[in-house]
Amino acid sequence: MSHLEISDVGITFPTPKGPFVALQNVNLRIERGEFIALIGHSGCGKSTLLNIIAGLNQATSGGVVLSGREVDAPGPDRAMVFQTHALLPWLSAYDNVRLAVDQVWRGRKSAAERHAWTEEHLELVHMTHARDKRPGELSGGMRQRVGIARALAMQPEVLLMDEPFAALDEQTRMVLGEELLRIWSDTGKTILFVTHSLNEAVYLADRIVVLSARPGRIVDDLVVDLDRPRTFAMMSSERFGVLKDRIWEHIRTAHR
Repeated sequence: MSHLEISDVGITFPTPKGPFVALQNVNLRIERGEFIALIGHSGCGKSTLLNIIAGLNQATSGGVVLSGREVDAPGPDRAMVFQTHALLPWLSAYDNVRLAVDQVWRGRKSAAERHAWTEEHLELVHMTHARDKRPGELSGGMRQRVGIARALAMQPEVLLMDEPFAALDEQTRMVLGEELLRIWSDTGKTILFVTHSLNEAVYLADRIVVLSARPGRIVDDLVVDLDRPRTFAMMSSERFGVLKDRIWEHIRTAHR
C-alpha cells in the first residue's frame, strides 16, 4: 500500500445554476517522502484536491487513504501551508508556532519540551533571529517561513502546500524553493505542492501531476528525472526545457 492513496475522487458543488463538477475520477498513489507538484491552469481543482486530502472538503465520490487510514476530517497527520501566511498578527513568530505546538502536543509534551520543539522548528526555517517579531514586522518570505515552521511543528505525515510562494517576488521565491528542498531533505516529509509555475514544479518535484481543465482529471504524471540535489544551473539544461514543454503542452491544449 502506498503512503497516500487517492482513489476515484470526484467532487460536485451545488450552485444556483446546477451542479458544478470540480474534480472527476482522480487517482493518485504517493510514496512516503515523495515531493509531488500539482499543476494546471486556474480553476482546474488543484486547491480543491488539496482541501479534500486535508479533510477540509468531503469528496462526492471516491476517497483518500493515508497510512491505511481513511481521511474523513482534518487531523494532525496533515498540515497545510497556504498562499497567505495565515499568521495571527498580534502574536510573535515564536508565539504563532507555539500556539500550534500547544494545540497538538499539550498533554504529551511538557511545557519545557514544547518550548524546545518550537525553537527547534524556528531554527529549521532559519527564523530564530526574528522569533520575537510580529508578522507585520516580517517580510513576505519570512512570514512564509514561520508558516512552514508552524506546519512542520505539528509533526504531520504529509505537508500540503497551496501556492505558498505565489505572492512573493521571483528572487525570494527562488530562495525559499531552495530552502524548502533543504527542509524536505532534512525531514523526509511527503509534500504535495500546488503551483502555477512550470520552473518551480520542475525544480522542486520528484513527480509532476498535471490536471486538465474543469472538471479536473489527471492527464499526466511526469517523473522528473533530474539529479538531486537540484541546482539553479539545471534550469538552463535541455532536459529541464523538455520537461517544461511537456507540461506546457497539456496546459496550452486545455485552453483551446
